[in-house]
Order: sequence, then structure tokens, then C-alpha cells
Amino acid sequence: MFLICLLRTVLAVSAISVTDIQGAAFQSPLKNEVVHDLRGIVSAKGPRGFWISGPPANDSRVSNGLSVFTKSSSILRQVQVGDEISLSGRVVEYRSYFKPNDLFLTQLSAPSSVKVLSSDNAISPVVLGVDRSPPTQQLSALDVTGDLDGYLSVPNNQSELEVSNSTLLPELYGLDFWESLEGQLVMVKKPAALNYPTRFKELWVHGDWPVTGKNKRGGLTVTFGPDGYPDANPEAILIGKPLDGTRNPPVAIGTELSDIVGVVTYQYSYYQILPLTAPSVVSTPEYTMPVTSLVSRDDPCELTMADYNVENMGPRSHHMSNIAEHIVESLGLPDLLFLQEIQDDSGASNDGTVSANLTLTRLANAISDASGGVHYQFVNVDPKNNEDGGQPGGNIRVAYLYRPDRVRLLPGSPAGEALDASKPFLDSTNNVALSFNPGRIDPANDVWVEARKPLAVAWQTATGDRFYTADVHFSSKRGSTSTHGNARTPVNGRVDVRGGQANVTASFIKDILDLDPTASIVVAGDFNEYTQTRSVYTGLSQVMHDIDEISGIQPVERYTYIYDQNTQQIDHIFVSDAIKDRGTEIEHVHVNNWAPSVKDRASDHDPSVFRVRVCDADARPVTSGYAVQVPYALDVLSRLFRHLLW
Repeated sequence: MFLICLLRTVLAVSAISVTDIQGAAFQSPLKNEVVHDLRGIVSAKGPRGFWISGPPANDSRVSNGLSVFTKSSSILRQVQVGDEISLSGRVVEYRSYFKPNDLFLTQLSAPSSVKVLSSDNAISPVVLGVDRSPPTQQLSALDVTGDLDGYLSVPNNQSELEVSNSTLLPELYGLDFWESLEGQLVMVKKPAALNYPTRFKELWVHGDWPVTGKNKRGGLTVTFGPDGYPDANPEAILIGKPLDGTRNPPVAIGTELSDIVGVVTYQYSYYQILPLTAPSVVSTPEYTMPVTSLVSRDDPCELTMADYNVENMGPRSHHMSNIAEHIVESLGLPDLLFLQEIQDDSGASNDGTVSANLTLTRLANAISDASGGVHYQFVNVDPKNNEDGGQPGGNIRVAYLYRPDRVRLLPGSPAGEALDASKPFLDSTNNVALSFNPGRIDPANDVWVEARKPLAVAWQTATGDRFYTADVHFSSKRGSTSTHGNARTPVNGRVDVRGGQANVTASFIKDILDLDPTASIVVAGDFNEYTQTRSVYTGLSQVMHDIDEISGIQPVERYTYIYDQNTQQIDHIFVSDAIKDRGTEIEHVHVNNWAPSVKDRASDHDPSVFRVRVCDADARPVTSGYAVQVPYALDVLSRLFRHLLW
């Protein structure tokens, strides 16, 4: 009886197919089992193994492709693409020891008893966009939570996909879709690049299938889906290193490529297609440096402003002249510039230097030279050495450049130092002033540990009207995990810190508005977070308005940065009610992220130009009655006199 049972077991194992190994979940139902006489056609070969394709299942959840891992040169020489083979081996779920958040890759390891049964067999790839198309909204069922922030929900890492190991739902979720094709030979028709190549020369693309969030340049922007969740763009796929040793071509957003045939795998924290050979470039978008249409006009109440992260700019930075050219040619010499990542006067040298006067003076001089004499002055507050994060020794900080013929600092308050907290108060004229001008916002608060402190300034126009600004650069996303990783929702590094920073900034703005609800206020800078991560902006959205939203910018065109497959917006401008009510305009000027290559960029961020009215003296209604008219007339004359003296 024992022999009969053993024989049945052997026969059952020998009849196992590729689809039996893959199963309908993320991990194989035969994990750690040894299988014999497994049959399939070799669909692709690489330096560390090959892939086989077996008969398909009548189930879209189950892949009929499988990776066979081996370093045996004799086996690799023995098998060729198109060979039908039989072999034995152990089913394993592989994950790199150095990548604990990676998903598992189902493999057959230690192959043995390899026999070639026939050769020159044809293999038809799955044509993506025809036979199968990826979903376009969500990555994983574990991301869909009650707060509608989807894969951006906070707190992160509340579940693990591989622990759940749920049955795949490839029609709904992107990770399930790509897992359902693991090991299979696929074709991507008409691929279009979504980013520059990674440092490993991998290419993010989408193919000829439905996509969401597509902008005019050809990228996929992070937007909200029709269900209210942030759209994770799961329809994008990474094209890895070609299996034949050729090299992927250089690309930029919107570059069109020849069709790609390759196998689906998971490596280095992402699902990828490993092409049999490198694609070629079919067409590349034309690059002409864009120029804003929002230029300064004569009205002293109407100002053009710009926001620009200038990426670790020191006094000897090679890209300073490029940034100056952008400010002159593309940004139209705005009246006021919000800058981030200004380094100290010794750049990246960790020598105790904290002043950035030399850096800012050289930038102002470069702008003057490029513009034929337009002069900017600057405002910043030096940090404590190595206490504001960023490159050690660089002491990056936020700063302003301004045209003194258009705006000036409100006089009467001293400039603050690194730990001085500027606070709004009513001065002797019953108008809002700041205790330190310029001054930092609550710099001793724990939310700013190893982070740039916002710089608040009270300004006045040529008419003497006041407005207020805060230049911010919130904590980076260091510590984040892959959106294709095990942790669901993906870890969004230091998102809780950024939420606290937004709340502290909002509290400062509220203090101004409590003193003057009609105050004109602008908050701008590098927030290092999407507006779709709504939990971060809860406090700020209660007192300020997103200028993209109120200016009617199409959601797909709201981007200043590229990361992985997404064009995204992490640089933002918010304005108070008073500015919103007068009307706003904004343009994101893609001088960097439309560039032909990474080396052609001056920064990894795009600047934004916006035009706002910070006062509206001429529109004040004149109420009948002498008691009202006389003070109003005196006020107008006073403002006119100050303007003539300006």
C-alpha cells in the first residue's frame, strides 16, 4: 500500500505544469517543493538563467511563464530560445537579503535533468494593450482605505502584501496585474518614455494601452481618480537591462521607442520587463526653452513672483549661470523670487561656514550680467551649522531675491537670527508687522530638527501697502519605500514630520489673519509632498488656497518634478483669501524637466511663475459723506506721495 501511495505522489508531482507552480496568488502554492519533468519552451535567456513558457491556463490570474535560475554555464549553453525542454528543480520564492521590502519572485532553482525535446518552437508574446491591459488607478487592494488617500494614506506600512498573499485581482490592481504576468514573454507596442533613464539605464514607459494623468509633454501626472483616490499610475512599467547585452537608449519625457519584447520579472524593488534586445528611439520631443507669459506690469499692486529650488547652489556652482539665464529669459525677471537650496559661502565644504552672502551676491550679479543691469537684492537668515539638514557642510536654506524698484522690506523690525522666532503683531499704525523681519517661523520647534526653517518676511509695495510671505522647504522623503514594495501603504518617508511642519506654518499664517483677516499672504516653496497626500495639508488648507486650483490649471499640468513613473508636484504656492479674491495666474515653466537629458538640467525642479495682486487701493469704494471721503482722499494722497519718493 505504501508503494502505491508513493507511486501516486511521484506521478502527481511529475505532471506539474508551469501554471501549477505560479498559481493565482503572489506566492507559489508549491513553494519549496521539488518538481520533476517540468516542461516548457525557452522564451528568453540571460546571464543567470532562462525563462520557460508552458501551456496557458484559462485564468488571467495565472502566469504560464517561469524564471529558471542557474549559474551553470553548461546548462546555459545547452538550452536555446525556442527549445522545448524538460527539467527538474526546486520551487523557491526569491528576495534579495539586501532588499527586505521587495516582493518575492517565483523561480525554479538548481535545475537538473535538463533535456532538449525539440527546437525552433515559436513563442507568441502576450501583446499588452491587445491581449491584456493594465489597470489605471490603484496598485494594491491593501492601499484602498477609508480615508481616500489610497497609496498615500497615513500612517504607512499597515500591512504587507506577501503576508496577505491574496488571490490576484489583475483587472483592478497594478501589482496584481504585473504579478499575473510574472515570467511571461510580453510585447509593449509604441512605448513612450515617462522619465529620464535611471542610473542603471532602466526606462519607465507606458505602451499603447489606456492611461490616466497624461500631460501635454507625454508624462503621467499624479492626479485624483474618479473615485476620489490618488491615481498611482500602475499602468507604467520599468524596462530593465536588455538580455542580449545591448544598451537602452537615452530618453526624456515623451520620447517614443520601437516595440519592446521581453519577459516580466521583479527585481530591485520594481516589476520590470527585461527586453530581449534594446529598443531604438523613434522620435524625441523638440526642446525649446519655455518662457513665461506672466511678466511684470506697471501696476504697483500687481506683482510677479517665482518659486525655484536651485539644487544645492554654492558660490562656485557650475549651474549658477544657467539658473541666472532661466530667471532672466524664462521667468521674465520677476519682482520677487522664493529660492530653496541656497548653500553657504563654502559650498559643500564642511568647514563651519554658515553665511550665504557670497552665494547670493554672485547669483544676483549673474542675473545682472545676463539681463543687462537688472539688480536684485537678497534676504536670508543663516542657520546654525549643520542643523538644517541637506548635504553636510552645505547649510542649505531658503532665501529671497527681490527687485528693490518694486518691493522692499517693511522697516522697523530687526532681522532675526537662526533661533529667533518671528511673530506677527499690530504696530503703532494698527497694521500687522513682524517682530523679526526677516525672521524664521518657530525655529526651535521639534518639527524642524534637521530641516530647513521657513523664512517669513513683511514687505511693502511702492504704494506702501503691506504683504507677507513665507518661503518653505519641508523635510525630504528620505526613508521611503518602493511603490511596488511589500509595505502597504508604501512608506512615505517622514510624512508625519512634513504634516507637522505644514501645521506650524499654518499656525503662523493664522496668527497674521487673526490680526488682519484681509492680509495678503503668500506661502511658497518645496513642500516635498503631493497635494494628493491630503493629511499633510489639512491645517494649511484651512487658511490658504492652492494657487493651481484657484487659477484653473488642469490637474495633469500641475507638476514641477519627476520621480519614477510620475510627473508630480512637490513645489507649491498657497495664497490667502485677499489674494484669491483679486484673481491669480500661475505657470509652471518646465525649463529643466523638458530638457533633452539630465545633464542638460540646471536643477531637478522646475520653477513656477505666478502673478498676484497684493493690494488694490485704486478699487476702494468711496462712500458718500465728508467724514469718510476726506480720510480716504488723504490716504490716497499719502500713498501717491510715498510712491513719488520711492
